[in-house]
Amino acid sequence: MIAQLRGKLIEKNPTNVIIDCNGVGYEVNISLHTFSLLPKGEAIQLFTFLQVKEDAHTLWGFIEKSEREIFKLLLSVSGVGSSTARMVLSSLTPKQVLQAIATADVAVIQSVKGIGAKTAQRVILDLKDKVLKLFDIDEVAVNLGNTNKEEALSALEVLGYNRKQAEKACNNVLKETPNATVETIIKQALKSL
Repeated sequence: MIAQLRGKLIEKNPTNVIIDCNGVGYEVNISLHTFSLLPKGEAIQLFTFLQVKEDAHTLWGFIEKSEREIFKLLLSVSGVGSSTARMVLSSLTPKQVLQAIATADVAVIQSVKGIGAKTAQRVILDLKDKVLKLFDIDEVAVNLGNTNKEEALSALEVLGYNRKQAEKACNNVLKETPNATVETIIKQALKSL
């Protein structure tokens, strides 16, 4: 397996890069997250994953090891292929993906183009325990954040707002400030409603 590549960046596109490693050019598929973090200079290092299929050998590259691990976890879910996994990591940061899985936030996973409700639920069901264990996320902190969101949602519903719209507003607030208090979530959500 090819675990990492270090070399000269020859070509850079939002979906792939070509890296020259001692005269050999490797085409590496990347996510938009990795694309946005690529260094300006020519020297580059990517953590890679070689996907071997019957009809193709595809090299995937990631600027962070954690993103590579999330990609591999996503591939382990039935119904999630490499294109869908790349779409998840292009739409959400690795931290947002981990948080959504850890808090069982189906709406965030489902917000990714190409992922329906069933697939989002399957991703959470299959990966929640692995994510909590592998990335050492404290379940108490996860539940606390979830409680704040639920309390804020209840308050917004009492104020007469539609639950779906209120939940979307709360999720937007929590994306920017994951550790927001109930009051902060409500105040920020009210600004967008």
